[in-house]
Amino acid sequence: MASSNVIHVLTGCTAVGKTETALAWAEANHAEILSCDSLLFYRGMNIGTAKPSERELARVPHHLIDICAPAAAMDIARYVMMAKEVLRDLAARQCPVLVVGGSGFYLKAFFAPVVDTVQVPAEVRQRVGALTLAGAMAELHRLNPDGLGGLDQANPRRVTRALERCLASGRTLRDLQADFAAQPAPFAGYEIKLVELARPPDELEQRIRMRVIQMIEAGLIAEVEHLLPLGMGNNPSAAGAIGYREVQAMLDGRLPREALVDEIVRNTRSLVKKQRTWFRTQLPSHPQVPAAEVAIDHLFAGS
Repeated sequence: MASSNVIHVLTGCTAVGKTETALAWAEANHAEILSCDSLLFYRGMNIGTAKPSERELARVPHHLIDICAPAAAMDIARYVMMAKEVLRDLAARQCPVLVVGGSGFYLKAFFAPVVDTVQVPAEVRQRVGALTLAGAMAELHRLNPDGLGGLDQANPRRVTRALERCLASGRTLRDLQADFAAQPAPFAGYEIKLVELARPPDELEQRIRMRVIQMIEAGLIAEVEHLLPLGMGNNPSAAGAIGYREVQAMLDGRLPREALVDEIVRNTRSLVKKQRTWFRTQLPSHPQVPAAEVAIDHLFAGS
């Protein structure tokens, strides 16, 4: 049986087969599952997120699923706080935990600092929000004569966030980045074992297309129609999720119904490419396990 002081983390690209592997491992080790999927937070977003079914949820206790209304915002700081609460509870019960998900930024929280401690006053946000990208960049250069480090200067959101932090703290980006890197990881007190499920590209492509077709047949369009009056469209994270954004485009007349499946498949393929890059560059070195050849008893043997 796995130790309650060890966090086992199972990740992998969309549609690779994480759910069934996770359930089998959790059952074999009397563990509970802590979700690390940024879309499973939202109630009602079931079909398009491939959320575990009621039957699957009944097999193993799950945590941090269905914790937000579709209109509500969710962020990494709140996730870390809630995940820590779950881990404390599981440790008190001497119950092993399996973290499961493919949301890269949330996964990174288990290995490195992710929460910025700089508090940005509302007046600073308002001031920065009134600037153009060029204006924000000019102000950033003025405040950072030694350079902007690795800031993505073409990304308005990151430029805005960087300027807000400089103005709120009175410090340069280099100083802020150094302070951030010096923080302990949120889960530094645990031993963390990471495994990534993998499949050959052509096999994964077939699974993605099959899953999209099954989602449409299961009622994805009706699900989106139900969620829109509940405010999903006002939540960028939820409304911009693959599957949901394409259905919204179809409902708005911006995408033909006959192009819906191909568009979701195309965007999912792009997501998978980004996930693979993130797993390779942003997470610690870890083993890849062929999903079709998983030996549950030895899943984490090489991590």
